[in-house]
Amino acid sequence: MTTDAPAAASKIEHWRRRMSLGTGCVLVLFLITHLLNHALGLASLAAMDAGRYWFLGFWRSGPGSFLFYGSLILHTALAMYGLFNRRSLRMPLWEALQIVLGLSIPLFMISHVVGTRLAHEWFGTLDTYERLMYLYWERSPDVGLKQTIFLLIAWTHACVGLHYWLRLKPWYSKWFPACLSVMVLIAALSLAGFSQGGREAARLSADVEWRRGMLRGTGMPDRAQRGQLHLARDALWWGYLGLIALVFAGRGARSARERMRKTFRVAYAGGREAVAPVGSTVLEASRAAGVPHASVCGGRGRCSTCRVKLLGGADDLTSAQPEEQRVLERIKAAPDVRLACQLRPGGDLSVLLLLPAGADASQGFAQRGYAAGQERGVAVLFADLRGFTRIAEKKLPYDVVFFLNCYFDVMGEAITKEGGLINQFVGDGVMALFGVEEGPEEGCRQALAAACAIVDALDGMSETLADELDEPLRVGVGIHTGPTVVGHMGRGVAKYLTAVGDTVNTASRLQDLTKEYGCRLVISAQVAERAGVDVSAFPAHQIEVRNRAAPLTIRAIENPRDVVLGRGNDSHRRFHLLT
Repeated sequence: MTTDAPAAASKIEHWRRRMSLGTGCVLVLFLITHLLNHALGLASLAAMDAGRYWFLGFWRSGPGSFLFYGSLILHTALAMYGLFNRRSLRMPLWEALQIVLGLSIPLFMISHVVGTRLAHEWFGTLDTYERLMYLYWERSPDVGLKQTIFLLIAWTHACVGLHYWLRLKPWYSKWFPACLSVMVLIAALSLAGFSQGGREAARLSADVEWRRGMLRGTGMPDRAQRGQLHLARDALWWGYLGLIALVFAGRGARSARERMRKTFRVAYAGGREAVAPVGSTVLEASRAAGVPHASVCGGRGRCSTCRVKLLGGADDLTSAQPEEQRVLERIKAAPDVRLACQLRPGGDLSVLLLLPAGADASQGFAQRGYAAGQERGVAVLFADLRGFTRIAEKKLPYDVVFFLNCYFDVMGEAITKEGGLINQFVGDGVMALFGVEEGPEEGCRQALAAACAIVDALDGMSETLADELDEPLRVGVGIHTGPTVVGHMGRGVAKYLTAVGDTVNTASRLQDLTKEYGCRLVISAQVAERAGVDVSAFPAHQIEVRNRAAPLTIRAIENPRDVVLGRGNDSHRRFHLLT
């Protein structure tokens, strides 16, 4: 494969997807107007035919016909090309459902188009709702059932396609319930209108004169004309099936040819490997080898959930095409990150899958630079409620839960209002990060301010619950700063932003030391230095810390309010000595 081949393939695929999306939107518009026309049957057959006048006024005009049939033919051809171009038929269930539904639609549609549009063009037959409702509801109910199934298949295909396109938009999750309600409502109104119109046609057809006059007036084709229409229908039907057969035959021939061509090997962090012909994408290689690989958009280069970190073999890769680069820039990806659905290696490479196989659409949105994992200087705060076991022993389980929820509410508000990120609640303890974005200096000032806010909040809670407490609530807070690895860690719903490293362990130990020194706050000398506060008046201690050659100097502070914070000339916020 030449150097330009992957770039050319990427551009072709990009334009195929854009044209498929555009033609799909035209077909969805046609389908919506058609279903809403059916819904008029809730009023009367006359209302359906009145709506049909405007419906056909556009879609059977020259421009409307070109737009609809051009979109239909192009959308189907692009779908077949996309199916042919796949190196593997392993895919998510929703994607397989879309392909099967999409390919089945023309099989139903051919009969309808031949019986309406072609009969009208060849023999002048009027496909009024009176005639169609009579045929579908009274004369040939099996055909009416098939048409109902066809509309439901087409609408399902349209809704699934719209959903998997729109869910990559940040606003969509908020509006999804409303969008789903509208989609269901359109289908329900259409079926109800179809049913009501069919019942009305059945009642009217009981009048023999009405039935004869309606059939004469709409130009019902005679036996010979119906024979011509059946031949046209069968030719189109078998021709379409032949095209599908050609697609799969072409896939088989290509696979046989590619087995004799050069291949590349993908080594995944963790030990698994995949081998695929040159010209395949990394995502296709993963699917063919059965390697679980996220791809919310189905490999269309939109969601970024298939992204990988290049660990080796990057020197032989072509650079990202503009379309892929825009997606990578949207999520602020590092230079060594690529979209697996767009990456077509010419040689072996090693990759790390950055998202779990079950990743959702939200993980394809722009994320903070540290979301995937970065080392950052932050301030880490641990807080723990003293004597909680004694408190819990005297309360019923319901009261314990109520108490803890109140405690976490006031703690959470105290931390977040000072700019902290609550990392986790464990038992009666809290871990929070400060300065993840602002830097360690501001983070240390925020953490000290949060310590003051926590003490104030607990004092207020003690006053509120004075009748239920033997003594005021007391908290121990430890704060340390230093480099930590920050990122989203965990699995599934338990995945959240956290930090790991010696700084976290040290902050936890400082919180434990508040018990030993009988105080409410223990901070390291680094916190005081970065916050720019004078703590010389407070007792200093030296402690040994694992992985540190020199002892760590700490300060034991009974009342965090006694710490005076300097925030620079542009801020008026201070914590003064309160006595």
